[in-house]
Amino acid sequence: PHHSRRTVHVAGSKGKGSISTMIAAVLKAGGVTTGLYTSPHLHRFVERIAVDGEAVSPEDFGRLAGELEPEMNAEDSDGAYGRVSTFEALVALAFLYFREREVDWQVLEVGLGGRLDATNVFESKEVCIIAPIGLEHTEILGDTVSKIAEEKAAIITPGSTVIMAPQRESAADVVRRVCEEKHAKLVEVAQACQMSPAKRSADGQEFELKTDKARYRLKLPLVGRHQQTNAATAVLAAEAIASDGLEIDQAAVQGGLASVRWPGRIEFLKHRPPVIADGAHNKDSARALAQTLRDDLGFSNIVFVVGCSGEKDVDAIAEELAPLAVQTIATRSRHPRAMDPREVARPFADREVPVAVEEPVGAAVDAAIAQAGSMPVVICGSLFVAAEAREHVLGVAYDPPLEETAPPRSEVNV
Repeated sequence: PHHSRRTVHVAGSKGKGSISTMIAAVLKAGGVTTGLYTSPHLHRFVERIAVDGEAVSPEDFGRLAGELEPEMNAEDSDGAYGRVSTFEALVALAFLYFREREVDWQVLEVGLGGRLDATNVFESKEVCIIAPIGLEHTEILGDTVSKIAEEKAAIITPGSTVIMAPQRESAADVVRRVCEEKHAKLVEVAQACQMSPAKRSADGQEFELKTDKARYRLKLPLVGRHQQTNAATAVLAAEAIASDGLEIDQAAVQGGLASVRWPGRIEFLKHRPPVIADGAHNKDSARALAQTLRDDLGFSNIVFVVGCSGEKDVDAIAEELAPLAVQTIATRSRHPRAMDPREVARPFADREVPVAVEEPVGAAVDAAIAQAGSMPVVICGSLFVAAEAREHVLGVAYDPPLEETAPPRSEVNV
C-alpha cells in the first residue's frame, strides 16, 4: 500500500519529529491531504498515525490491526527473523490507513537509523530529509558520526530531492557523497536560506526566512532556537514539494507553521512556577535544551527531574545540564528499558549537584515542585519521562508500554 503515495522521508538524530510535523502542517494548510507517521508516541499508540492533523481513531486502529493480525503472528519462511515487531506492525498499519484515506502525500519519520528501518521500503521517494546527525544508538548504528550518517543517508533514493539540515562536516560529507552516487538533488539548509534573528519568548518565536523562491515572516509556537533551523528545513522541503506541481504558497507555509503543536518538546506544563517537559535524551539535545533555558528563557537555578533509557549516555547529558542545576531528582519511567535512577543520579553527583532519587515520575515531579519554590522545574532525559510528566500534571490518558521480546529486525545492524 505504501507505493501509491508520494513520500517525504525524514531521518536524523534530533529534530526529525519536529520537521515531519511541520511539513505535514504546511501541506495541510496548502489543501493537500497528508498522512503523518511519527514515533515514539507520547501517550497513545494512535498518535503515531495521523491524517491532516487528526490521529487515527481507536476504532480504525483496532480494525486495521485485526486485518494485520495473521501477518503479525506469522513466522517468516526461513525462520531467520521471527515474528513481526511492534514497530513494523505500526508502520504497516500506517500505510494501510493512508491508502484507505487516499492521502496525496505521506510524511514518514524514521524510527531508528534509516538503512534497515521499517519505514525504508521504497524504491523511490520524492523528498528525503536528513535532520542533524549526532552520536546515538552507537551499539547498533556505529561508534562515529560518519558511520551513523551512512545508516541515515541510506534512505536517499535515486533522483530524489534531499534537504540536509546543518551538520557536522563528517556527516555532511557522507550525505553529499551518497547524493552524488544516487544522482539525487541536494539542498543544504545552511546555504539555501537566510534567517533573521528571532524574537523569542515562552510562547515561541518570530523571524524572517528568505529562500531563492520567497521571503516568509514566520510565527512558530515552539520554543528553542533549534526549532528555527527545523522550520527552515521544513520550508525548503515544502518548496521542493511545490516544485512537483502543488501550489503551496506563502500563506500555507506561514499558516501551517503557526499551527504546529509538538508536545513534550520544551513544553510549558505550568508557567507559575515554570514547569517544563522536554524529550532531550542525548548530548546534542541536552545542549540545545540548556542553551534555550539559559539564553532564551533566562533560567539558571533549575531543579531537574531526569530519567533515561538504558542505552543512553547519561554522563553526556549531565555534562550539559549540571551547570544550570541546583538540584537533580533522578527517576525512572515505566518503560521496560528505563535506566536505574541511581545510575542517572551518579554523573550529576560527580559534578557536585545535589541529587535525590524518587519514583515514579509523578512523585519525582511533585518533589521537584515542592523543592523548587519559585525556581523552574525541568523534566527531561527521555520522551517517556516527559510523557509521564504530562500525564501527571495535565491528566492525560495513556496506553501502557509494550515490551518487545526481541529487538525489531529493522533495528538490527547486519
